[in-house]
Amino acid sequence: MQGRDSNIKSEARVHAHPVVFLFLVLPFGILGGYVSVAFAYLYSRAGVSVDAIAALIAASLVPHIFKFLWAPLVDTTLSLKKWYILSCLITAAGILSTIFFPVRESSLAPLTFIMVVANTAVSFLGIATNGLAAHDTPEEMKGRVGGYSQAGNLGGAGLGGGAGLWLAQHLTASWMPATIIAISCLACCTGLFFIKEPPASIRSGKALETISNLFKDLWVTIKARLGFLALFLCFLPLGTGAASNLWAAIATDWKASSNTVALVTGVMGGIVTAAGCLAGGWICDRMNRQRAYMIFGLMQAACAAGMAYSPRTEIMYIIWTTVYAFTLGFAYAAFSAFVFEAIGKGAAGTKFTVYACLSNIPIYYMTLLEGWGHSHYGAKGMLLLEALAGLAAVLLFMGLLTVTKKPEAEGVAG
Repeated sequence: MQGRDSNIKSEARVHAHPVVFLFLVLPFGILGGYVSVAFAYLYSRAGVSVDAIAALIAASLVPHIFKFLWAPLVDTTLSLKKWYILSCLITAAGILSTIFFPVRESSLAPLTFIMVVANTAVSFLGIATNGLAAHDTPEEMKGRVGGYSQAGNLGGAGLGGGAGLWLAQHLTASWMPATIIAISCLACCTGLFFIKEPPASIRSGKALETISNLFKDLWVTIKARLGFLALFLCFLPLGTGAASNLWAAIATDWKASSNTVALVTGVMGGIVTAAGCLAGGWICDRMNRQRAYMIFGLMQAACAAGMAYSPRTEIMYIIWTTVYAFTLGFAYAAFSAFVFEAIGKGAAGTKFTVYACLSNIPIYYMTLLEGWGHSHYGAKGMLLLEALAGLAAVLLFMGLLTVTKKPEAEGVAG
């Protein structure tokens, strides 16, 4: 009996600690932060127009809108680890290549091309990381893995933006900041040593059959109850954090200084949101994840309403934007946990990417809607609009839960 018990224990799968996925996803956030913060500041200081800088940032975001188109390549060709290493190398090379271009407007054209290539590469890294997480994570840890991965994304943005800018301002050699950031990305590959490559369950000897298996897996996931609920969730204006895109625009309503805005929307905001991700992920592993997402969404809506009626002072601006950032971390973690729960394994990288791309839709339309609300009804109207949209979203989702609720099994007569 002792021998059999020993064999069973040796065959038991050891799962990676969730912090591994925080580490693996860091390059994804690092690149985004490096472009949107460090590049934006340095080029603005060099006299480059905001429009030109915005065009560079917008171009770098394009691959993340269309990454669902190439996500199937990750699930059907190379191993997930090979895709991670290859994409990390290209991402680091893209960052390193920026040292050859002086900080002036004439450099924007080649830099735009480089950043589009680098962001396309890092999108493969994100897809591979999500695939590894979905296959390695047991059911009882999906919340924490979702929280850690989102914290890594946000922490990476802070590292690439804040640390990148600090290095650029304090190091004498212009080539050093980009080199250090690029090496930091490559260092994240060491996280692969702590996770096993999952079996390629959908692959076949024939390419067409493999592709067919992938789309069948995607369809089975979407039409299942959990998959459909997660899909419906992608379109709801719940936990979007859209108001945070407009904090700088409404800062004058609360008499907030530029330094205050930089603090609460920059490093401090990123740290608070990352902490919210970790806490939200932990909570999601201890309660129904659908219910957790609704609660977190309502918390964010309540925060928006509270800010709408708060005194228009700088301290109130700091308090409410900080609380909002924490609830945003909750919502990010709950969304990832819910999606990981819904997609299962198989073509996990593709499935997660599809849901992630669709989830950008409510962020986009709520940002536009709240901008319209501010123009017509001021900051109070803008924030109340978000609060009401969140409440309506919860009611819709609760209605869908009721309609799709599985009937309880009837008792068997004795």
